[in-house]
Amino acid sequence: MYETTVQTCFGKLKGRTENGVRIFKGVPFAKPPVGKLRFREPQRMEAWEGEREAFQFGPVCPQPDRGLPGESTGVEKSEDCLYLNVYAPEEADGDLPVMVWIHGGAFYLGAGSEPFYDGTQLAKQGKVIVVTINYRLGPFGFLHLSAIDDSYTSNLGLLDQIAALEWVKENIAFFGGDRHHITVFGESAGSMSIASLLAMPKAKGLFQQAIMESGASATLSEKLAKAAAERFLTILDIDHHHLERLCDVSDQELLQAADQLRTLMGENIFELIFQPALDEKTLPLKPEAAVAKGAAKGIGLLIGTNCDEGALFFASDSELLPERKINEILEEYMGKEAAEAAAPLYPRSLKGHVDMMTDLVFWHPSVVFASAQSRHASVFMYRFDWHADSEHPPFNKAVHGLEIPFVFGNMDSLEQLTGTKAGEEAHLLAKQIQVAWVSFARSGNPSTDDVSWPDYDEDSRKTLIFDQEIAIENDPYSEKRKLLTASNLQV
Repeated sequence: MYETTVQTCFGKLKGRTENGVRIFKGVPFAKPPVGKLRFREPQRMEAWEGEREAFQFGPVCPQPDRGLPGESTGVEKSEDCLYLNVYAPEEADGDLPVMVWIHGGAFYLGAGSEPFYDGTQLAKQGKVIVVTINYRLGPFGFLHLSAIDDSYTSNLGLLDQIAALEWVKENIAFFGGDRHHITVFGESAGSMSIASLLAMPKAKGLFQQAIMESGASATLSEKLAKAAAERFLTILDIDHHHLERLCDVSDQELLQAADQLRTLMGENIFELIFQPALDEKTLPLKPEAAVAKGAAKGIGLLIGTNCDEGALFFASDSELLPERKINEILEEYMGKEAAEAAAPLYPRSLKGHVDMMTDLVFWHPSVVFASAQSRHASVFMYRFDWHADSEHPPFNKAVHGLEIPFVFGNMDSLEQLTGTKAGEEAHLLAKQIQVAWVSFARSGNPSTDDVSWPDYDEDSRKTLIFDQEIAIENDPYSEKRKLLTASNLQV
């Protein structure tokens, strides 16, 4: 291990070289969104003098102590959280493809510094530059105050992501990256964020390709976003004419108010209160509608889901939703007529809940999104079916998030997650997935020497299946797809 220095537009950064990769942690990409900048758009940061050490991860956005497996440990929580991390091969000779990771966590949890997202192996094996980022979460990033006062801006968490991408485009050449060859990739809320970025005018030109893992279009209506903001202010006893008082509330009080809001508004695993919202200035159309109209024309897309996404969210003792609530959720997702037809697919049982979560939140929205974008660019679809050789749930299924260690090549984290040793077939699959992701980042096509990956189109809907062996299926679950497709959105 030894130190290495890079000159950026804002000053010199001192990082460390480990295992053949230059690593720069905790790099600021915007001014700290604190004080008067709380609940405001990210602001361009100022240059620093001398060398800035980039040895430690930056603080993560305040969030509940409970978290996802692999949660960052020993990292400070602070509203001053707009930091990114760069992993660059030691022998970068310039013009390397760049992959920018947007983490998941239901828009409420997580950070780019989580051990699962260590970019060392991906950067080293793939000869790419990997960037992982933080963004504001929960009430800090997805409380949409512009619905109440137009001096505020909605979708702050998405605007943070855009600010990070602007930093990457401006500075990544100093690390050996090609500023015109940027791929965004993310999982869950990170993938849903990418769906929004593909539809946001402000994000245009900041990336050339996108990889979306287990998530597509997900937005609040303007009406619901306004109702949530109004209730949040009521909880804090702040009226519409004194929003400046929000700057005086502690971050812990904001989190407590957010938890109260989620309870008051009946948030459940299918319906998030803090997520992107439709907003005339930042996100004027639902992402799938914007993409269908060509908002992301020419941007190649690799998209897919895991076979048993919902099994991560339900256990044998999970409380089941009443049948009335199930029907409400179905109707909200697909309209009344389609909901009635689809209801028999999802009985009031544990399996019914798992299947409904998998289909409605992850799989079907991804199919809709892939179809929409396939009219304007190359699209490649996958399904991840691999699961651990274990009798213990949930990792005896191909659950939500299980593909992440394969993408990053962090097999130690896979073993930590599943509690079982990764066998030879898992290591081989990880290599195949990494090579495909890097091939896509490099050329816009995930085909490799071993696997020819066909384009996804609305006729054949060819989908690559990742399991102990790789296969290609035409239009998986075709009858269910047709049934779930709302009559007002043909896919």
